[in-house]
Amino acid sequence: MYIYTTADTRRFSQTGRRREYLIVVRCVFCLRGNYLSDNTSKIMPVPQLQKPAPIFSGTAVINGQFKEIKLSDYKGKYVVLFFYPLDFTFVCPTEIIAFSDRVKEFTDIGCHVIAASTDSHFSHLAWVNTPRKQGGLGDMNIPLLADKSCKIARDYGVLDEDSGIPFRGLFIIDDKQNLRQVTINDLPVGRSVDETLRLVQAFQYTDKHGEVCPAGWKPGKKSMKPDVVGSLEYFKDQ
Repeated sequence: MYIYTTADTRRFSQTGRRREYLIVVRCVFCLRGNYLSDNTSKIMPVPQLQKPAPIFSGTAVINGQFKEIKLSDYKGKYVVLFFYPLDFTFVCPTEIIAFSDRVKEFTDIGCHVIAASTDSHFSHLAWVNTPRKQGGLGDMNIPLLADKSCKIARDYGVLDEDSGIPFRGLFIIDDKQNLRQVTINDLPVGRSVDETLRLVQAFQYTDKHGEVCPAGWKPGKKSMKPDVVGSLEYFKDQ
């Protein structure tokens, strides 16, 4: 960058001084733009539907023990991966316990459930070993995955960079390890096990039958052929 000297300044006409001022202003805006760009680049986008889910691996607490798990372990099965903000909090145990207590409904249809946060696996274990009546989790039927580096939460686009904790993101990954569904709740509101189970059932149905599922579809209800003529069979009964 050229540095203007005192002699240069004396030679400027009024027009020249205005031009110098404009150059300085443009430089300020350029620097400001670079600053914003650098900060924006830290925000990871949510991964795309119908694309491979971001791979992950880490230490999880399973049956009171530490075990290394990775996404590829679950190939050929559906996976529900849900993030929660922190161990030893308030809404989080209600969600985790609800999924754990009903996990058989998921495994019966070939789906695994994994809970994850940016706490350490030691914190997870301490929480599991705390009785439920004291705010703990007690015995768990689902893995609690530790993401201390925040890499998994960041890759899935749910990390709040300022606090280092994830929002309540929930991801349904199919048996080919493609992402099929994403929901992200703000911190104060928990998620529904019933709705998550319904969505897994609906995606599995569409995989098998090639039809589409209307609003509120549940197993046993009528689905819809995805074309103009075929869909009339569904609409005629509405």
